Amino acid sequence: MEKFIIGLALGMAGGALIVANSKKTRAFVRMSQDELKEKVDAYIDEKLEGFETGKKQEKGKA
Repeated sequence: MEKFIIGLALGMAGGALIVANSKKTRAFVRMSQDELKEKVDAYIDEKLEGFETGKKQEKGKA
């Protein structure tokens, strides 16, 4: 388990160095983060709309 944690920490540090030293990689990471944020926002909006629609239907039945 200790070897795994050490390997994970070294991998994260190595990945951070690669990203910090490469403009293309930073741009790719930033683009990926933006796309992920957009997908999460769309998913949350979809769930909220469904939740609000469900509340309106319950009020109409009551």
